[in-house]
Amino acid sequence: MQRRHFNRAGVGTLGALIGTTYLQAWAVSFGSLTNQEASSGLKTALEKGALAAVALLGKTDGFLGNPKVRIPLPGYLEDASQLLKNFGQGKRIDELVTSINRAAEAAVPMGKDLLVGAVRSMTVTDAKNILQGGETSVTNFFAEKTRSPLGVKFLPVVTRATERVGLANKYNEFAGKAAGFGLVKKEDANIQQYVTGKSLDGLYLIIGEEEKKIRQDPVGTGSAILQKVFGAMK
Repeated sequence: MQRRHFNRAGVGTLGALIGTTYLQAWAVSFGSLTNQEASSGLKTALEKGALAAVALLGKTDGFLGNPKVRIPLPGYLEDASQLLKNFGQGKRIDELVTSINRAAEAAVPMGKDLLVGAVRSMTVTDAKNILQGGETSVTNFFAEKTRSPLGVKFLPVVTRATERVGLANKYNEFAGKAAGFGLVKKEDANIQQYVTGKSLDGLYLIIGEEEKKIRQDPVGTGSAILQKVFGAMK
């Protein structure tokens, strides 16, 4: 038992050393940057990106007015909505689409603390994965660390917002039947679950975009550490 415990501890220590060495090598490759500066710069960029995304999405028309994240009715229902509009149901359909996007806008600010906490508790391995990863590495990091707890926080907010519109229950009833015929994915058959999932997708997408902007224009952030770290990477 003691030997097994020692081996596990040894593997963990080795992993930490490898990760630290990677960050040090990354820092050295950019001249005078220290390991601490490299890590601090990355964390600052991610935190700024997360806060910017929350501010952008967590306001009126943050989702509804942004075609990149605007939440439509799922699958077949989006197509069917056009037919319903032709039968004089356009106003009710528009109310539903507006309400689900307003629900997302109301939920997003609830995630600020969890997003910031994920960044501040970022490990060396997390940093390595982000630095080595592709264009979706930032999105993947936040999704892995926060999707489950954010879903728990978002769902009650989304539920309250969608319940204000009478179509919400009718949507769930109709979508449930449509899911049985394969016209709507099972996970999309409940409007509250659907909106919660789409809210998170949109949030992570915008965080990734905001982080890219910071890397492309570190001077524009007004942060000395970001200018030093990402300026060195150009």
